[in-house]
Amino acid sequence: MTERPTFEDFKAKALRNPEVKAAYDEASAGYAMKRNMIAMRTPAGKTQEQMAELLGTKRSNISRLESVNSDVSPRLVTVEKYARVLGYRVKVEFVPTPVK
Repeated sequence: MTERPTFEDFKAKALRNPEVKAAYDEASAGYAMKRNMIAMRTPAGKTQEQMAELLGTKRSNISRLESVNSDVSPRLVTVEKYARVLGYRVKVEFVPTPVK
């Protein structure tokens, strides 16, 4: 019986393509931020509706803010407010891009 490839197998193969790797690297910081936002909110027991109320906005805005499929880039001040109401602060870090 042949073993089916996993998502990690597919990802590793796709990332061997330089164009795919460049696009992945460019998008990965945004995905990580959104995953972290959800990871902060969930254990705090807050729903998107509750976050919207705390931030003075609509639930749809929180949904868009957390969505990895959204093309909208949140303002830093919005991310800072989101973190603050959950007891966190934002730390921005710049790292050098490897020379090609």
